[in-house]
Amino acid sequence: MKTTHYKINELFETIQGEGSFTGQPSIFIRLQGCPVECSWCDTKHTWPINLDDKVSANVMLAEAEESQSWADMSVDEIIVLVKVQGYRAKHIVITGGEPCMVDLTPLCLAFEALDYSCQIETSGTFEIQTSEKCWVTVSPKINMRGGFKILPSAMQRANEIKHPIATEQHIDELKALLKEHDITQTPIFLQPISQKTRATELAIETCIANNWRLSVQVHKYLGIE
Repeated sequence: MKTTHYKINELFETIQGEGSFTGQPSIFIRLQGCPVECSWCDTKHTWPINLDDKVSANVMLAEAEESQSWADMSVDEIIVLVKVQGYRAKHIVITGGEPCMVDLTPLCLAFEALDYSCQIETSGTFEIQTSEKCWVTVSPKINMRGGFKILPSAMQRANEIKHPIATEQHIDELKALLKEHDITQTPIFLQPISQKTRATELAIETCIANNWRLSVQVHKYLGIE
């Protein structure tokens, strides 16, 4: 049987700062690679996949600054690394980059078998391959430079929808997307882009008007990763 490998850009323990799991101690597994090209992305170093950037797991862990480098790791190697690091959080967040470029089912099932909960953060532009119990956060990236469309299957699989906003146009785009895919019960979070004052005010106003929820990237306010 072929062993599934993942390109790991970062692996670290912190507090989840966004969405339904805000405040939850979490182990973040950040995958390398994303063609969506969001203009406001705060992890642009995860976009390219260059073979010259491949490093060992130890080098990946030791990097103190953002880097395009990545470590090629199997599911078993990732689990061993989490244990060796002594991480105590029992919630796994798989992010990127765009993590759904690859099949995440083996990774999530392996962690769930060890009594971890799993969460994926995705743009909704790739088919979501994961375990049944995995919590899926879709942050729909509408009309980005990469030209990818939001998939109906991703919208229907979402356990929560977390939408970055800065202007009324972003809100209008989200409402049109929700209507297109007949999304009525899924929790909706608005997340102000770059913590800008007007974006935050707009998000608060819109959340109150629509009975949505606010996601303010708590980790950035706290100054943690």
